Amino acid sequence: MSSLHELQALLGEPTRRPSTPDDWTEVEQHIGSPLPSDFKTFLDTYGSGVISGELVVFHPRGSSPLLARMRKTHEVFTERRDRALDGGGSEHVPYPFRPEPGGLISWGYDYSGDEHFFLPCDPDPNRWKIVTMVHEEGCETFDGPFSSFALAFVRRLLDVDPYHGIEPDALEFLEPEDLEELAAAGEIGPVQPSFEPF
Repeated sequence: MSSLHELQALLGEPTRRPSTPDDWTEVEQHIGSPLPSDFKTFLDTYGSGVISGELVVFHPRGSSPLLARMRKTHEVFTERRDRALDGGGSEHVPYPFRPEPGGLISWGYDYSGDEHFFLPCDPDPNRWKIVTMVHEEGCETFDGPFSSFALAFVRRLLDVDPYHGIEPDALEFLEPEDLEELAAAGEIGPVQPSFEPF
């Protein structure tokens, strides 16, 4: 089973949405390349939304269109990179951003404050890597396609300890019934795979 199919199996059946190949034309013209096919297939199937309450993705025809967000993100990160290169910034931004050739291509973010990009490191977009600009800590590279990244993201949220989300010092002040209540409300512990469209 491919990582895209595994991801879809975990997230469940989407609400079908009408899409056409033309949905991607403007975005791909802007970046000067096709985007990875698993990314487009996922977004054409699910649309814009939030994966497992944390990872936010955008479709070109969504309520927050991908291209508008992409342009703004590239502009903001290019300014940060320019400041860092001029010695006035503290962030480590090792890559340029589109429209620079070979520049990173924004596709989403997560609620932890991390931005996610495609690294166009191969002529075949299906071989591109994922770069995450970790909030104020530099960047990490994931050596795989979008669907493998999203699947790993979902599994990591599912595979956390029962007290994930609580400061260790606070545990001694909570009764077992308080912890059960927080877990039942989904405020602590593992995050069940889901997709919430917006």
